Amino acid sequence: MHLSIPTKNGAPDGLRAPEMLLLPEWLLLPEGPVREHAVVVSGGKFHAVGPAAEVAAAHPGLHARRLPGRLMMPGFVDAHHHLTQSFGKALAFGEPSEIYRRIWVPMEHCLDERMLTLSSRLAAWEALRGGFTTVCDAGTRSPGSVSAIAAACREVGLRCVLGLICNDLADGQPQRPRDAVMAAAEAHLARWASDALVRPSLAISVPEAATDGTLHAVAALCREAGAMFQTHINEHLASVERSLVQRRLRPLELLAQVGALGPQTLLAHASLVTPGELNLLRDSGAAVSYNPVASQWKGNAVAPALQMSALGIRLGLGTDGTRSDAFRLMDAAEAAQRLSYGLAAGDSSCGGGALWLALATAGGANAAGLGATTGRIAPGHCADFLLVDLDVPEMLPSWDLSWELVRLANRSQIEAVFVAGDLRLWQGWPLDWDGAALMAEAAEAARAVIAQAPIQKVHGALPAGGHHAPTLAVSPEVSR
Repeated sequence: MHLSIPTKNGAPDGLRAPEMLLLPEWLLLPEGPVREHAVVVSGGKFHAVGPAAEVAAAHPGLHARRLPGRLMMPGFVDAHHHLTQSFGKALAFGEPSEIYRRIWVPMEHCLDERMLTLSSRLAAWEALRGGFTTVCDAGTRSPGSVSAIAAACREVGLRCVLGLICNDLADGQPQRPRDAVMAAAEAHLARWASDALVRPSLAISVPEAATDGTLHAVAALCREAGAMFQTHINEHLASVERSLVQRRLRPLELLAQVGALGPQTLLAHASLVTPGELNLLRDSGAAVSYNPVASQWKGNAVAPALQMSALGIRLGLGTDGTRSDAFRLMDAAEAAQRLSYGLAAGDSSCGGGALWLALATAGGANAAGLGATTGRIAPGHCADFLLVDLDVPEMLPSWDLSWELVRLANRSQIEAVFVAGDLRLWQGWPLDWDGAALMAEAAEAARAVIAQAPIQKVHGALPAGGHHAPTLAVSPEVSR
């Protein structure tokens, strides 16, 4: 029989208190799923975690809230996202690689402050619905301020590592003086240094979008400030070849040569890497966001994530703004490794369910520089967690919950999403703001943006109302 959590006035009873003693049927800990455990949430953090009887005895003043049929697990961490691309995500289907030149850059240049906020709020809500309590945003090319992205994340309740793009080249030509780039970078790091939900980060879209000196300076500033330096690396064959022609080095080799590769570096994709570059990643301490759905939809290759993990390279999973569904992301991550590498080697486990769960939670947090903040249910960590309904046909019978979460679970089972101890979504919907109104406003805004953006698709027509050439358009060179 399905056992539902009692609710009061449409909201879950007892799940919005500042201090809670929760007893789920299953609890996902770093060592794996366990039963008969309890968690105390207090002040937005996990205060106590342990055997249910011990935790309850140590907190006699708290009413124990039993959660039958539920798994309590850490919120997922999206190690690579583009929150301001939500208006155009469905335009990427069937397109050849480097779509940023034909879709993302033209579209984002048409986002004013209001559109920037709406796009980011929609993407942030999608992320929470998909089980992500934290996203690492790689920055926007919109002329609007990234403050709009930060405001959207705070309004929706999503934890965010917020990138500021620090490019100083466009198509190989000077775009901004380095002094201006560094001044903006320092201001960005200072602006969000103590924010509860927003962690500042600096980004260079791709190494070819910056001079050697700026690559070095931005990465060094991040190292000194304890912030993450983000860039897309070795994603498309065309970009690797341009780097070889222009700089005589592959993009990842270039980062190493200019001193921009280190523990503060978070590299998106790394899907075209040589054995020597894998050694560079391992020895530098840099982190990688493995983005399997992006490889499926619009990439040239699948990153050798299993080999990276075996080498000890810091690794998280990212959506790249494709679809915000953490369970499908884990399934895609395992399946892409199996099809690309496992079958040929006779590897029937491809890491096992526990590996992909770890990379989607604690691994992503570590890659994003938030390993001490989120990604696991442990005392002192922020109370970013999900309640997942296991009392559904898809999960029965259960023999290995870790594998089942990777292969069988789906977004519809996410009953509650908490960030910093606050209930942000209940059954996919916000409790404190009007989700339906946001959808209506965002849909209208998206139509207006796409109608004016000089988007060029190779396959298929633009939505009704778009005025651009629908097929076989030749894209101009656009700087990422």
